[in-house]
Amino acid sequence: MKVALFFLLSLHILWANEILTNYRMHGTIDIEKQLDSELSKEEYWKTQVEHRDTAFGYIESYKNILACDKSQSTLHLYSLDENKNFQSKKKYSAFTGKLKGDKVKEGDLRTPTGIYQIVKKLSKETKLDPFYGPFAFVTSYPNIYDTYKGKNGSGIWIHGLPEQDRDEFTRGCIAINNSSIECLSNNIDITKTLLIIDEASVKMDIEKETLASVLAQLYAWRYTWIYDDIKGYLNFYAPEFVRFDGMNRENFATYKTRIFQKREKKKIVFNNINVIPYPNSKNIFEISFQEHYKSDTFEFDGEKVLIVMLDENKKIKIITEK
Repeated sequence: MKVALFFLLSLHILWANEILTNYRMHGTIDIEKQLDSELSKEEYWKTQVEHRDTAFGYIESYKNILACDKSQSTLHLYSLDENKNFQSKKKYSAFTGKLKGDKVKEGDLRTPTGIYQIVKKLSKETKLDPFYGPFAFVTSYPNIYDTYKGKNGSGIWIHGLPEQDRDEFTRGCIAINNSSIECLSNNIDITKTLLIIDEASVKMDIEKETLASVLAQLYAWRYTWIYDDIKGYLNFYAPEFVRFDGMNRENFATYKTRIFQKREKKKIVFNNINVIPYPNSKNIFEISFQEHYKSDTFEFDGEKVLIVMLDENKKIKIITEK
C-alpha cells in the first residue's frame, strides 16, 4: 500500500513539475492545451463517474427524473436524496395515448418516446382549460431528435383530469388524476426536472465505463474544436448528420472549414453536462450542456444538445446538434 501511494505521489510530482516547466518556458497557452488534452482522457472521467449515481446516465443539472412507462401506464418520480442518489419518491397511475407506439405525426393519438424538458407550468391562474385538471406541464416535444427523424406535432403535456367521466386514454399526453398532479406540482421544480418516456420500463443502471468513454470523447471533440483540427473535428460527425436547421454534413463541413481557417483563439467551457441513453434506441445518447463560447468575432452562452450514436468501435458519431 505504501509503495502504491509513493508511486502515485511520484507521478503527481512529475506531472506538476512538467506543468511548471512548460509554464516557465511557454506561458499559460501551452499549459491550457495540456490540461485540455487531459480532459479528453477516459481515466479522468472514470474518477468522475465512479461515485456518482448513474441510474439514468451521467446527470449534473437535474434533481428530478420523471420516468413514464407506457406499457404499464405509470409515471414514476425519482428525486435526488441527501447523498445525491436518485430515489423513488412517487409512482402515479397514468393515461397515455389511445394508440400504442411512438408518436410520428400530429393527431396520431400516440404518446412520444424520448427525453424531454418541462418548459412551462400551466394552472387555473393562467386560464388552463378545466379539461386538463388543476395543472398542466408543457413538454419540449418535438425535441431535436424528433425533428431529425421527421416527427411533428406539438402540445404534449403532463396534465390532470376533468371532473366529469372521460376515456382511459389521451390524444398523446400523459394524464394523471388531480390529486397526483397537485402532488407532482408540490414536489418538482420544472427547471430541474427531466421527463423520460419509454415504450416499457425506463432503462436504469447505465454502465459507468460507457459513460466515462462518452464523456472523454465529448472533450476530445472539444479539443479539436479549440485547436482548429478540422479533420479531427469532422471525424466526430456521422455521414448522415443533419443539423437542427437542415444543414447536411457536406455543407456543414464547408461552413466549419471556413471558420476554422480564421485560426481565432477560442474559449469553450462546458457546464451542467448530462449524458443519457435514448429510450427505445440502441447505442444512441443525448448529450446536453451549457456552452460558454467566446472567440474574437462570436460569443455564445446557452444550451447545446448533441445526439450521438456509438459505432462498432464504441466511438461517438454526432447525428444531429443544436
